[in-house]
Amino acid sequence: MRNNEIINKYEIIENITPLIENTLMRYDLIPLEIDFQKENHRWFLRIFIYSYSRSVTLDDCEKVSRSLENFIDELIPVKYFLEVSSPGLDRKLKSEKEFVIFIGKLAEIKFNDIVVQDGSKKIKAVILDAQIGGTIKLEDIETNEVLEVKYSDIHSAKLIIEDEIGDKRND
Repeated sequence: MRNNEIINKYEIIENITPLIENTLMRYDLIPLEIDFQKENHRWFLRIFIYSYSRSVTLDDCEKVSRSLENFIDELIPVKYFLEVSSPGLDRKLKSEKEFVIFIGKLAEIKFNDIVVQDGSKKIKAVILDAQIGGTIKLEDIETNEVLEVKYSDIHSAKLIIEDEIGDKRND
């Protein structure tokens, strides 16, 4: 590749996504996020993987990395570093798709304009339901109130490690 050649990272992600999805499917995994970024003059391909049925292990990350590296090299015209990892226990939820994936999980939700019972704009809630392009249904673990909000109402959200909050859902 010539130094003056422009890299379209969105096109690269679009081209490699089907290959990544098919590879992950063999291991009972799905991609949560695929990111291709240039940092400090180096390109990084980061793939965050998830399984509905079990925890993602280091072994899973290594298998996926080995399975992908030779195939995606042909689709990426620059030298890059491949990082495959699990999303982490306290992952920030970055898309509507992630709310759907994490139905039943606890999250801290900060709203843009919605003010909840104590005058705050944030709650700790269980994600009860989510529809891409639709609404997200949340149950506040403090009040047991069920809220139905649009994705655009949410300023930020992150998963909560269950040990952080105790067992307030059963009080």
